[in-house]
Amino acid sequence: KGGSLYEMKDEEGMAHFLEHMIFKGSKNLKEGQFDLKIESLGGSSNAATGLDDVHYHVLIPPEKIEEGLKLILELLLFPTIEEDAFEIEKEVVLEEIAQNIEQPDEIIYMKLLRECLTPHRYSRPILGDKKTVKDINAKQMKLFHKNHYIGKNCTLSVAGDLPREIFSIINNSKLKELKRISEETPINNKISFIKGYKNETIPRLEGPRILKAWQLPPAKEQILILGAEIVATMLCEGKSSLIVKELREEKRIIESIDIDLQILEEGGLILLDVSCTEENRKIAETELNNILKKLTGDFITNKDLERAKKIVINNIYFGLELSAQISSTLGSQALWGRHQALLKSIDDISYWSISRLNELVFPLFNPENAFTLIAEPEK
Repeated sequence: KGGSLYEMKDEEGMAHFLEHMIFKGSKNLKEGQFDLKIESLGGSSNAATGLDDVHYHVLIPPEKIEEGLKLILELLLFPTIEEDAFEIEKEVVLEEIAQNIEQPDEIIYMKLLRECLTPHRYSRPILGDKKTVKDINAKQMKLFHKNHYIGKNCTLSVAGDLPREIFSIINNSKLKELKRISEETPINNKISFIKGYKNETIPRLEGPRILKAWQLPPAKEQILILGAEIVATMLCEGKSSLIVKELREEKRIIESIDIDLQILEEGGLILLDVSCTEENRKIAETELNNILKKLTGDFITNKDLERAKKIVINNIYFGLELSAQISSTLGSQALWGRHQALLKSIDDISYWSISRLNELVFPLFNPENAFTLIAEPEK
């Protein structure tokens, strides 16, 4: 639990910057040694910082698991965060921010978050901004690491062809050196979703975009989120989905449409993104709203529902094909106290009928409950 959610005022970008610094060396590993050692074992590594958490991942041959675990724990628990490396890496992070804020997709996404989620921390960029990152110092980062990379905030998840002695390996590892105390970060966990409508001109945007955001329940509401996934699939996944079929395949007034559920611990978002031509933008927006308003138990057929359920079930299976996917899924469940069988969500699919969707999920997609951002290219 060390994502950007846990940053205090003027710390924006700290969690992501720390992820960079973790790989710059530890008490017993010089900069670059971790990667060389992991690669020499036939493995690879990666990391990612999110709004809620940050995760570090090693893919390693089964017989090398003890060495792989030793290396990643050394890196995570004992980073040196040396001043010289810190200042060099700060320039790398600042360059990443500079490149990011030039991307039209990123500009649109951050504008949408700011409009519908301010003042919650979720409305701020994970990378931070130039000013906050420039002002961060190594001492602050060491304190952030000390307060957040601790036992109660950490989960170790291991999946694959595990040796019989796996529990012995874990119990004898440096996990026991994880600190148990920290300064609590006061988190205001109340999200006030803001409905609204706004037009924005976006530099370097190739064509108009219609973006809608709706409030999604917190990640712990797994049954409801599963229902939202079914409805999102019904609307936008595949040529026979409701919006794609009518607006792209038949009326040909949109070029593409994507829907994404951003599942977050304190309350996520349903994000809809439509691309179209300038001459079709207004009619596409009207037709899109008409379909969303018609989203009721009388409009949806059992055929639509069964098709969507089948796709969601297959996506769950496809998302658990690799050991990395399994460890990521189980690790997230354990970290946030949502323990359940790996495939329980497949059993939960049967809970959703048209009448239950009509009562509990269709209202989430009502255009009147959305924040709509119309993004237009510069003339």
